[in-house]
Amino acid sequence: MNAPVSARAVATSVGSAIESWLNALYRDLSSTCAQVEGQLEARVRAGDKISRNDISGLRGISAEFLNSHPIVVGAGVIFSISSLKDAQGVLEWWFRNGAGEIEKLDFDLTPDGERFYDYEQAPWFSVAAKTGRQSIAGPYVDYLGFDEYIMTCTVPSYIHGEFIGVTGCDIRIRDLENTFIPFVRRIPGDAAILNGQNRVILGNSGRFIVGERVKTEPEGFCFIPLDVPNLDLRLICAAE
Repeated sequence: MNAPVSARAVATSVGSAIESWLNALYRDLSSTCAQVEGQLEARVRAGDKISRNDISGLRGISAEFLNSHPIVVGAGVIFSISSLKDAQGVLEWWFRNGAGEIEKLDFDLTPDGERFYDYEQAPWFSVAAKTGRQSIAGPYVDYLGFDEYIMTCTVPSYIHGEFIGVTGCDIRIRDLENTFIPFVRRIPGDAAILNGQNRVILGNSGRFIVGERVKTEPEGFCFIPLDVPNLDLRLICAAE
């Protein structure tokens, strides 16, 4: 009789599938970023600031990414304030509405506005700006957009060697669950995907709730790192 496969062994296999999916997403995001950078470098001379005229056409690039990634609900480019001719920020962020149409998502970027969005302080922007590497933020409730739990994935964007913002996408946790839960449910016992702060992204049972922080490794459980560069993701599952 064959010996039962341990939860850790199954989780390692599941982790490989999750790694492949996420690495493919970031490769595509990096390719989209390269398109953005190419367009802007052709329009903006080294040392010049970016104008609103320079960013015309980014809708098409964002729409292409959205159309080729049905799980993604929002995508676009968010510029650093220091890279712009305008005093206020610019978010070229496009989303798929309930009818499947692509619309621009507007934000309050007026510093004294009631719902001012100081996006440069958001982790998905600040981490990419500080490290020059791909980043992930969430799960968090997107009160300024979809009003539900989302993940935001970003890569830093540069023109002429200077940081000008991030290219990224939003994925709703409920849509991510539809993709990953079939994998995670293969793991015997309770299991979940955790972010770099040990907060639950999604789990296969009621033990691990989205957004909850797993402060320490519970007795009888282990952490399995996911090989997705710079994201510090991991699986938690039974140790045996």
